[in-house]
Amino acid sequence: MADFKINIVADLESLKDKVSAARAAEKIRISLCMGNGCLAAGAGEVYDALKESLEKHGVATKSDLFDEGVKDNINYTHTGCQGMCQHGPLLQIDPENNSDKGITYMKVTVDDVDEIVEKTIMNGEVIERLLHKDANGVSYKNYKDIPFYQLQTFVTMKDCGRINPHDIREYIGIGGYLGLANALKSTPADVIKTMTDSGLKGRGGGGFPTGVKWNFCAKETAPKKYVVCNGDEGDPGAFMDDAIMDGSPQSILEGMRIAGFAIGADEGWIYVRAEYPHAVKSLGKAIEEAREYGLLGDNILGSGMKFDIHIKEGAGAFVCGEETALLASIEGKRGMPRPKPPFPAHSGLFGKPTIINNVETFANVPKIMLLGADVFKQNGVEGSYGTKTFSITGDIVNSGLIEVPMGTKMSDIVYKIGGGVLNNAKLKAVQVGGPSGGCVPADKADVSMDYDSVKAVGAIVGSGGLVVMSETACMVDVAKYFMTFTQSESCGKCTMCREGTKRMLEILTKICDGRGEDGDIETLEELAKAVSDGSLCALGKTAPNPVLSTLRYFRSEYEAHIYDKKCPAGKCTAFKKYHIIPDKCKGCSACARKCPVGAISGELKKPFVIDSEKCIKCGVCAATCKFGAIEF
Repeated sequence: MADFKINIVADLESLKDKVSAARAAEKIRISLCMGNGCLAAGAGEVYDALKESLEKHGVATKSDLFDEGVKDNINYTHTGCQGMCQHGPLLQIDPENNSDKGITYMKVTVDDVDEIVEKTIMNGEVIERLLHKDANGVSYKNYKDIPFYQLQTFVTMKDCGRINPHDIREYIGIGGYLGLANALKSTPADVIKTMTDSGLKGRGGGGFPTGVKWNFCAKETAPKKYVVCNGDEGDPGAFMDDAIMDGSPQSILEGMRIAGFAIGADEGWIYVRAEYPHAVKSLGKAIEEAREYGLLGDNILGSGMKFDIHIKEGAGAFVCGEETALLASIEGKRGMPRPKPPFPAHSGLFGKPTIINNVETFANVPKIMLLGADVFKQNGVEGSYGTKTFSITGDIVNSGLIEVPMGTKMSDIVYKIGGGVLNNAKLKAVQVGGPSGGCVPADKADVSMDYDSVKAVGAIVGSGGLVVMSETACMVDVAKYFMTFTQSESCGKCTMCREGTKRMLEILTKICDGRGEDGDIETLEELAKAVSDGSLCALGKTAPNPVLSTLRYFRSEYEAHIYDKKCPAGKCTAFKKYHIIPDKCKGCSACARKCPVGAISGELKKPFVIDSEKCIKCGVCAATCKFGAIEF
């Protein structure tokens, strides 16, 4: 239970000061990243092992933030995502609560734990092998010096790797809920004006101005209104919202309360995909703590405001990321979009005026209300203010989660933050915006990552997923992958989306299978226009984007598949023809024994041969051969 109730703003400020003093007094703070990437790499086991090792070595740690009975005032805790997911688990050791003097260890294992306790925590020594090293072998003691973080500006992600997300007091200690306090001292109209002046646009993909949306809903006179947070992040390769929900849940709750005050709503819903169990747990804990401390419920901060929040877990349908389908799902109906107008701001959840924003949008709101619109606009470019979180995955040296000012060049994200393409390969393209986005070719990589510039090159910023592809990627296969996703996720309501995407997928599959025909490209383009024009929601309207963008920039690859019967990237199995190089073959028969269809024959100690008629091009033979004698 809460140690005391926050009844008025003075109580909030008093608790903030108390938390700040408690953290400042800590001799050492040990923070282990427990984001999903680090958990997948074994952070859970490391956390338990480190706790045991500290006890074994007689190093006492605080049992609570305000525990003053610990000899050396050491705090061992966990945080949300710290960004460099590929190098997890990440461990941050900060002396005197000063991250500038801290030590950042990466790829920590259970076997490293005792050494970390004995050398670093007990004696202040640095373990060189656990530090991050760049491609040139340069080591970095502190995470702030690592090139990955140099161009980043943390706003929504600022809290994720630095506080315990399951302790509301730590959020309050860094200024949490002071933005809400500022809002409650103002008027709803002034809050909306601040949001409008900030230029904040929805970070979920549409980029609609947040203040304008709120103003529409505020003008409605209905006695009941709702605030809905869209946490149904479903784009392949995207995990930005998940990290914020897991690592800084209170920022989302605070943003929703500010929105509720602005439009006159007393109830909110957070729609989270069930595939995000850690986010659901963090949000549930955050709501529970907010109620205990008086920051949810009746008379919030003595203002008379009433507001509560509920969680709805989605069943994994991608279409439920569309706002009207999401509302239907919360209502217990099948998640399918409906025509607009009426827009949710006029008739939304249960037929009541509703505003819907995504996780990152709400996480920005408290910072704007705390620091002001002008401070928010110091980052970004004209028409695209603030920062944006992106996940970077694919053929990239440093995959993970980043936050950069809007307008940062894509090439800087790939090369300066991401460390470049894996294995020093050449960049071929970057898929931006998920299944609704497009493939930006390498010669357009200097594009500014803002809404207008990205749209001009045939993609969208979307929710922020970036998939980096090297020259080994087949762009026809990439288009097929995304079309497979959108086709399977179509709810089926619109004929053009249901049937059109199916026909497009059939043609793409045919081309990749070596059965492409003259006219297929033109049919794809015709179908793309029909699907876009004839679909009700954004899923169908944007489904053709990956196909159109690859046709725009990589048309020659489609033509090579169709007319030359070859895959320039060597990716599509149908065009592979395996053969054995006689001079390299040792006649060991290993390939023949592994071949699942008996397509390889020969005599021991003599070169073997592959029957191309029988060969199913599975690649088992090439993977088996130790002498590099099989190629295609």
